[in-house]
Amino acid sequence: MRLENSIALLTKGYAWLPDLRRARGVQAVGTRLGGLPAVGIEGPDAARFLYDEDHVRRSHAIPEPVQGTLFGKGAVHTLDGEAHRVRKAMFVAMLMDGAGIDALAERTAAAWDDAVRHWATRPEVVLFDASAEVIAGSVTRWAGIPVTDTEVPALTRDLLAMVDGFATGGPRHWRARRARGRRERWLADVVQRVRAGELAAPEGSVLAVVSAHRDADDSLLDPRVAAVELLNVIRPTTAVAWFMAFSGHALARWPGYRGKLASADPGFAEAWAHEVRRFYPFAPFIGGRAPQRLEFGGETIRENSMVLLDLYGQNHDPALWEDPYAFRPERFLGREIGEFELVPQGGGDPRTNHRCPGERITVALLATLAPRLAAAPFDIPDDQDLTIALHRIPARPASGVVLRPAAATS
Repeated sequence: MRLENSIALLTKGYAWLPDLRRARGVQAVGTRLGGLPAVGIEGPDAARFLYDEDHVRRSHAIPEPVQGTLFGKGAVHTLDGEAHRVRKAMFVAMLMDGAGIDALAERTAAAWDDAVRHWATRPEVVLFDASAEVIAGSVTRWAGIPVTDTEVPALTRDLLAMVDGFATGGPRHWRARRARGRRERWLADVVQRVRAGELAAPEGSVLAVVSAHRDADDSLLDPRVAAVELLNVIRPTTAVAWFMAFSGHALARWPGYRGKLASADPGFAEAWAHEVRRFYPFAPFIGGRAPQRLEFGGETIRENSMVLLDLYGQNHDPALWEDPYAFRPERFLGREIGEFELVPQGGGDPRTNHRCPGERITVALLATLAPRLAAAPFDIPDDQDLTIALHRIPARPASGVVLRPAAATS
C-alpha cells in the first residue's frame, strides 16, 4: 500500500523526496500524491529514463493548478511527440542563439548599471525585488514587447507572482492565477495587433516569431496560446531574480568569494552561476506520466503513474558532487558537465526534449549580473533574516537580501 504523501510534501518541501528515498535506501521509491500513484527517481540514469518519451509523457501530466499559474494552458510543456517537437523548435531558435543571448545580457547589464546608480541614493534596496525589475524590463523589451518604464513594476510583480504561487494554495496561488489571466489578456491583444498590422514587431524578435509561428497542424497559435508562450519566455527569465537573491545570500555567507567574483573572470562567473543553481533550492522535482507499465531501480511503475525526477536530491547527491552541501563554485572550473548530471532546470538536450531551452539565458544573466553585484558599492547587513525555509516552494531568503550603500553601514 502506497501512502498519500501530499501533507508530507507540504510540510517538508524540497526535503520530502530525498528524505523518502534515503529512509528506504533506494534509487526509486513508490508513493502517492494527490491520490495518484507516483514513483520518485534520482540520478543520471533516472534523468535519461524520464526524458525518454517511451517511458514518460507530459501530455495530461501537469496538474491544472500548475498550468493555471506557472506554465499556462496549451503551453509547450504539456505537449508530446511531433506537436512538442515543432513547438519546441520555435523556442530553441529564439532562446539558444548565441548572438541573441549576448544581446539580452548586454541590455540587462546596462539596465543593472543604471539601476545601481539609483539604488545608491536610497537607504536600502531588496535585491530580489530590485533585480527582478531590472530583468523583467530588459527581457520584455528584448523580446520586442512594448512596455513603458511606468508599466515595468506592475509587470514584474505579475511575473513573480506566477512563479511564487504555482506550488501552494491560498493567497499566493490566487495572486498567481489573477496575474496570469491579466498578462495573457494583455499579450493576446498584442499578438492580434501584430497580426493585424497595427503594431510592428521587430524582425526576428520573440514577439514576431511567436506571432507568426505555425504548429504541427500548420495553424497559427490561438492568440491566448501565443500569449502563454510569450510569457514562457519573459516569466522564467524574470525568475533569475531568485538566483540573484541566492547569489546575495552566498556572498553574505561566504564573503571570501566577493573579490574573486567581482573580478569578472568569465570562467569563475560561469562556475558561480552553475554552483548557485546546484546548491540552492528552486524546482524540487519535475515529472510526467508513464504510458505503460515499467520498471526502474527495482520499483514497478504502473501505467498512468506519475514519475518524478528528484532535482533537489540529484543536485545534492554525494555520488555526483563531492561534499554536496558545501558551496564551492570552483568545483565547476574546467569540469565537463554531463547533460543528465546537473539538473536544476531539467536534463538532456534542450533541442530535442523537455529540458528548458532558456537555461543558457539563465547562466548568461547570472554570469553577467553576479560579478556586478559583487563589485557594487553595497553591503549586506547582518540585521536581516537570511534564512531559507525548505518547506516553502519556491524557496528564497526571507528578507529578499537587503543591500545598503557601503557608507550607510560603515
